[in-house]
Amino acid sequence: MRGIAALVVVFDHSSSTFLAGFRRELMPEFNTSRYGIMVFFLVSGYVIPASLERRGCVRTFWIGRIFRIYPLWAAVVAAALALHLWGVVEMRDVAGHGAVAAAAAHVLLLQELLGTPNLLLVLWTLSYEMAFYLLVVALFTVRLHQRSAAVAVTLAVLAAMSVTAGVVLPASALSGAVGNGPLVAFASITVVVAIGCASAASPVLRLFGGVLGGVPALVLVAFNGTVPLWEGLVILAVMFLGTAVHRAENGRSSWWCAARAGVVVVVCAVGSAYGDGDGSHFTRRGWITAFLLAVLTFGAGLASRRRRIPRTLRGLGTVSYSVYLIHPVLLAVIDHTSRRRWQDHVVLEAAFFAVLLPLSVLTHRSVEAPCQAWGRKLAHRVRPSVPAPGSRASATPPPQERMRS
Repeated sequence: MRGIAALVVVFDHSSSTFLAGFRRELMPEFNTSRYGIMVFFLVSGYVIPASLERRGCVRTFWIGRIFRIYPLWAAVVAAALALHLWGVVEMRDVAGHGAVAAAAAHVLLLQELLGTPNLLLVLWTLSYEMAFYLLVVALFTVRLHQRSAAVAVTLAVLAAMSVTAGVVLPASALSGAVGNGPLVAFASITVVVAIGCASAASPVLRLFGGVLGGVPALVLVAFNGTVPLWEGLVILAVMFLGTAVHRAENGRSSWWCAARAGVVVVVCAVGSAYGDGDGSHFTRRGWITAFLLAVLTFGAGLASRRRRIPRTLRGLGTVSYSVYLIHPVLLAVIDHTSRRRWQDHVVLEAAFFAVLLPLSVLTHRSVEAPCQAWGRKLAHRVRPSVPAPGSRASATPPPQERMRS
């Protein structure tokens, strides 16, 4: 699913260069970028909380996330900055908001929610991923992680209520109210302290750290994003819906509960998009079509989860993160060096993918895979001997496992 979503997002961005006419006709009917992103978020919700509960340790969870996300992120950002200095690409001016503040916001992966322009456009989704991680850890530390369906429903209903009440916030409302620099400084200190405390051995510190990270994350999504309030809440609701589905699949919740949550989230999301007065009818239609198709795609993947998946598709999912991060840099090089725009050149679109995919395989093997292996080794070393209460790892092992131990 991640591989498919990554390819669709790449098509959305690359088609603006190679298939501009076709893209202009397609977007009002089907927002390809939102489709791919919503599939990403559903899969993240399905996978990420399960990873935390399987480990049963916030410390090893954060180690896993850091070694999964940051190495390739750092390599791509460094490459983009180097190409910019060499005059090969043109980057967005993020230093206008303060170089230190922009750097800190990007290192936190929260730049989209801290009023700082994204150095690369695709990085905005990582801010919502980071906010989701903080919320998942918060729920885990207060032992409410089993209530994923209720959280998804609550967020979706709040999104619909905000549209019904006509609540419209300017982009980055908090940054405009308190200033970009102070907000970034506050968020930096808060997130670092929150992660440190949530990873501590003391139950009191874990509880404090979880809440300290979760509350600001929810506030930033709701009041300081660049997307409308309702869409920010829907994004979180979609991720927690993926978690609810995973719980149902593994017998920790009922399918009826997950299905009810799914219906509420879909209805509220579609209703919110349709009732949003900021966009035209065609823009809303494109978003709604993309959202519904993303849900159907996730459902199709869930229905076929017991089937054998072709190696090509599995491999595409493996390198999807590389595909997602590398393609905007490659496009920036092409756009800057060619100094021209092609109109509906399918061959050039195919050639772009033919270059991107092998490059993504290379970066996965040389950057992602080794760093993930290092992360697993480090996590194994610091893993506590006694898992946190409420985690799957702390459950009583079956008789045969007790006999082995």
